[in-house]
Amino acid sequence: PCPGLLQVVKQCVRVPVFVMIRPRGGDFLYSDREVEVMKADIRLAKLHGADGLVFGALTEDGRIDTELCTALLAVCRPLPVTFHRAFDMVHDPLVALETLISLGFERVLTSGCDSSALEGLSLIKRLAEQGFFPPGGGITERNLQRILEGSTASEFHCSARSARDSGMKFRNPNVAMGASFSAPEYSIKVADVAKVRTLNAIAKNIL
Repeated sequence: PCPGLLQVVKQCVRVPVFVMIRPRGGDFLYSDREVEVMKADIRLAKLHGADGLVFGALTEDGRIDTELCTALLAVCRPLPVTFHRAFDMVHDPLVALETLISLGFERVLTSGCDSSALEGLSLIKRLAEQGFFPPGGGITERNLQRILEGSTASEFHCSARSARDSGMKFRNPNVAMGASFSAPEYSIKVADVAKVRTLNAIAKNIL
């Protein structure tokens, strides 16, 4: 998020706010310039009240980039840090887990190295025995109970979004502002309050 978004979110919510540090979409192999951006974003997030940071970085052969992670963790101190779903792209998740624990990450978001947390449930349960692994990826009201019960997790990660139609009345059908496969300009993805409340109610009945 930009600093303005972080400031407004901090004014509106009482829960801890962890900021994701991700300079671009795509893979998790970062250039030197991208690393500079990540460090600058961490400093800005801390300055504007972030309660924790979230990032992930891999080497070209699918291992945890320990050198980069160590450097970024140093900039994050003293805030807690979560390793995000870059974990799902590692070559060997059990080796990666040991690396992340030794580096000092407090949480790891994961879908169990599968297409969703439901499909990766067996690995998530295995990993949870050794660390704090909130499941994430494809979690909805329909599968949350099964995922929480099957993983023994006490936290979970989901987008809980829905599409909202734009308020624009004039629309130019001949121009697209993004890539051809991106969401249309006149549909906005927003956090869905009803979904969040439903998911929270399901979790409270289980945890």
